Formats: sequence, structure tokens, C-alpha cells
Amino acid sequence: MRRPMPLHLLRLSAFVMLAGMAPLLPAQPARPRLEAIQPELFAAGGALANAFADIDQDGDLDLFVGFNGTPNRLYLNTGGSFRDIAVEAGVADARATRAAAWSDVDADGDPDLLLGFTPGAGPVLRLYRNDGARFTDITAASGLTVETGAVRQPAFIDVDGDGDLDLFVAFRDRANMLFRNGGGAFVDVAASVGLADARKSVGAVWFDYQQDGDFDLYVANQDGDANGFFRNDGGTFTDVAESLGLAWGGRGAKLATQGTVRPCVADVNNDGVADLFSANYGPNGLFLGAADGSFRDVSTTWGVAIDGRYDTCAFADLDHDGLLDLYVNGTVSATESFRDYLFVRAATTSGAAFVDVTPDNVLALTASHGVQWADVDGDGALDLALAGSRPEASHPILRNTLPPAQARRSLQVRVVDANGRATMAGAEVRVYAAGTRRLLATRWVDAGSGYDAQSDMPVHVGLTSMTPVDVEVTTLVLGRRVKTMVRRVSPASYAKRAFLVRAVPASVGRGSR
Repeated sequence: MRRPMPLHLLRLSAFVMLAGMAPLLPAQPARPRLEAIQPELFAAGGALANAFADIDQDGDLDLFVGFNGTPNRLYLNTGGSFRDIAVEAGVADARATRAAAWSDVDADGDPDLLLGFTPGAGPVLRLYRNDGARFTDITAASGLTVETGAVRQPAFIDVDGDGDLDLFVAFRDRANMLFRNGGGAFVDVAASVGLADARKSVGAVWFDYQQDGDFDLYVANQDGDANGFFRNDGGTFTDVAESLGLAWGGRGAKLATQGTVRPCVADVNNDGVADLFSANYGPNGLFLGAADGSFRDVSTTWGVAIDGRYDTCAFADLDHDGLLDLYVNGTVSATESFRDYLFVRAATTSGAAFVDVTPDNVLALTASHGVQWADVDGDGALDLALAGSRPEASHPILRNTLPPAQARRSLQVRVVDANGRATMAGAEVRVYAAGTRRLLATRWVDAGSGYDAQSDMPVHVGLTSMTPVDVEVTTLVLGRRVKTMVRRVSPASYAKRAFLVRAVPASVGRGSR
């Protein structure tokens, strides 16, 4: 006679059968708490671009915000408390400002400021030299006088690897420009190197996608124009977007109502290779990069192919679980507001994906355009700065209220050249478990971010523990990938301050890859 199955085995058998019929779904991730800092100070609407830099070198990140025809603002940060110093600093322009970029243009150790204005009275670019947190207009002397053009993305990058920063500017209505820096004097060489693209460009980002020692360029185009992906072949550029499957960034091909606004570079699957995200008018796109330089479209399976109108993307590990999260903001026009999304990484039954956890107070905002993540209060966690373009909107900074012990689990890495100057835009930062090659994170020093903006600040790495790590920085010097490794860095030793890495000089790193 067959004996009956014990009750505990019956229960297990039933569980397995049910699991096979309908896989268990993960619990919904907790919504983060983001609380407004000094809301009265940041209450004005009509903001377009925002960008961070430490203008007075005191260790706190300061914030520039460009407005649509009202005076621009420059917020000096002192221990997490902000005040507007734009007037006294000399940068309170009242002309509509569509773009901003911080970078140490003159390599004197402090960040300078480039602005892009809407067409109107006077040139559309303005370069301010930082003289002790007081700013001097050096546009004409620098050769950056551009009389016309709808400025969108400016990005300072050392394209030729000679140690000084060149400048790329994307335009909405004219050919893009690349200014080569010759000792502080800039000359447009875009046409001679293949970058004078006349499509309707909005965003752009630089990185070494082939890992061959020179910077390549991904350009986002609007109004049905295909995106451009310009491979750098020894200083001349070839558009290979179509062959890489990146021409449309996840949106519909040749649809005049669709376009890409912002491309973002991030390592979303922690394999050490650059991935690409496209914030689109139309479905957004996510493309995983491979070591051979190819890309794979995972937009739908990763849950980000939402169809609407989106202005920008910004990645950050906001909860310090070792995985990158994502903010995508919706366009706010005179007639319609597309909602923002805050996605966190979560495991699902079908693999990795992003899950919407947007807090209600963020959904209530009519923010658009500018999005930046930065640790403004020095607690170790990244806070969120937004720019709202509607007159009745605001431009808030929202504090990330992680518990203190969790907030401290991070490391900020500041990459400078051998002389201590921040001229390393596009440098790659990889963090490993100490004494191993177990990769914990890959980040890129800002080479085109937010909405038509570039920040000058440390890269942020969230950590799951406070154990020591090895930090490897890869810089591009005269066509070579030069690596600098610092071993057994203690995150606890760098609370409230950045870990500084001086890149190895070219003569020391010669030949390394």
C-alpha cells in the first residue's frame, strides 16, 4: 500500500507547482524620500539649465541656474546652505540662457563658466573666467564670439589629448562647432574633422566607446533627424550611428514629431563597458554596450521604453545598493506636462529592470529640462536638483534622506591632471573590491550632462559596505589609455570630502592600455 505524502512535502509540492505556473514577483521597491531644501530660495520658475561646480574651492558644490529671460542665479553653498551671489559675482545675465558648462578652461585650478544664450542682442556664447568666485567676460579674447545660433549642448573635452580643454557646441539651427584650444585661444575646426553636422542637434556626450585611446561623440538630434555617432579615427570623425543601431535611439525612424534630446553614458549592468540611454520625444532607449564596441537594445525588457516627450536623463546610485538608478524628466510646454520618472534598479523574474518609484512630491512638480544629482550637504548621498521652465514652476534642490549610516556608504572621486587641475572630462573611474578584480562600479567624469549642461564635480560611487576599495582611473593622453591605480582606499577616511586622484603623466604612462 502506498503511503500518503507527508503534509510538509505536499505544501512544498504545491508551492513549486504554483511557482512554475506564475513566477513570484519581487516586492515593490521603497519610494525614496526627497525633501526640499530652502524652498523659498528656489521658488522661481522659468529655469532652463543647471550645473554644479565648486567655484570657491571650499569643498562644497555650488549651483548655477540659467533662466528664460530673468536674471540667472549662482548659488554659493556653505555647508549645505545656499545664497544667491550672481549679482556680486558678475553672472546675473537677464538674457534667456539655454546652456551652461563649468570647466577649468585656463587650467588655473578653479572652474570657469560658459553660457549659451538664445539668439538676440549680441553673441550667443559667453565665457566667464573665474577670478576667486568673481567672474570676468573673456569671450572675445578667447575667440568664442559666435553671433548667431540656437545654442544647445556645450561640452569641454580634451579632444586631441594635448592637456588642455577644447570645446564642442551643438546647435539647434546651424552646423555644430568644435573649438580647438591653442593656449587659451579657440579656433573652430569642426568642418576639417567631420563634426560640422547641420542636423537639429540638442544633446551630446563624449566617451571612448572603442577603448582605443580617443574620444568618440554621440549627438542627439530632433525633428526626425537621425542621431549621429561619430567615431574618432586619429582626429577625424566618421558617423557610424546606423551601423551601431543608434541612429534613432529607441524612437521611431524618420518621424518628424520625434527626436532625441539627451544622451547619457552609464554602466548600468556593472560590466565595465559604457551603455547609452536616450531621452526622447517618443519611446526612450537603453542600449547595453559590449567590449567589442557593439550595442544591444534592451529598452523594452528593462522597462524604460515609455512613450512621451522627455528632456533629459541622469543616472545615480541613490540608495547605495551598488546599482545605478535613473531620473528621466518630462517636457513641460505651454499646453502639456509630461510627468517625470524616478526609476530604481530591481531584480525581476525576467532579469534586471528599472522600476518606477517616483515620490508624490516630485510628481507634483512641473520640472523640466535641467536635472543634476549632487551631494550638496556632504552626507554622502546624492541629492536632486531640478529646473522648471514654466513661469509658475520652481527649480528645487531635493535632499536625499537616506539614514546616516546608509548615506555614508559612498566614495566621491575627484580626477585631476598631474598638476592638480580639473582638465580630465571624460575620464573613466572604476572601483574594485580591494585586492581583487571584482568590479563594483564604473563612472565617467562629466563630458555632457543634464539638459544642455556640464558640471565640474567628483564622480559618486555608492557602496554596499565600508570595506576598502581599489580605485582605477583611465585618462586619454595623445591617443593612449593611461591608467592610474590607487589601492586600498578607505571610504570612511573620505567622509565629507572627495578622494583626489592625480592622473599619471603621459611620460609615466606611455604605452599603457
